[in-house]
Amino acid sequence: MTRSGILDFVRSHSLAVQASVSPGGTPQAAVVGFIVTDDFEIVFDTLDTTRKVTNLRGNAACAFVIGGMSDGDERTVQVEGIVDEPTGTDLERLKRIYFARFPDGRQREHLPGVRYLRLRPRWLRFSDFNQSPEAITELTF
Repeated sequence: MTRSGILDFVRSHSLAVQASVSPGGTPQAAVVGFIVTDDFEIVFDTLDTTRKVTNLRGNAACAFVIGGMSDGDERTVQVEGIVDEPTGTDLERLKRIYFARFPDGRQREHLPGVRYLRLRPRWLRFSDFNQSPEAITELTF
C-alpha cells in the first residue's frame, strides 16, 4: 500500500481507538473522533478532566487503532507516537481541519476544559487481511 493510499484509508474513518498509559502503569483506551493531516498527525478534542488527558500529560506516548470495525473489512492502521497540545497558529491550523470534518466541534470549542491533542507519529502499520496473503506496510517518521 502506498503512503497516499494509507492516508486515504485513515481519512475514510472518523472514529478510532486511542490508547494511553495511566500514572499507575495500566493501559486505558477510548474511542475518539479524529482527523489526520497530510503528515499523519492525528488530532482529537477532549475535556481536560478525562483520563486520557491526565495520562498523556504524564506520559505522552500514545497509540491509535483505526479501522477493523466493519464486518467483512479486515484492514487496520496502528499508529504510535507522541502527543502534544498545540497552541497559537499551529492550533488554529489544526482546528480548521478538524472543524471541516466535525462542524459540531465549533460548539464544543467553547465548553470549559476542551483541549485539542495531536499525536505526532513515529511508527505506523497498515494491515490488510482482506487478501491472501495479507499485505503489511510499515512507515516510520
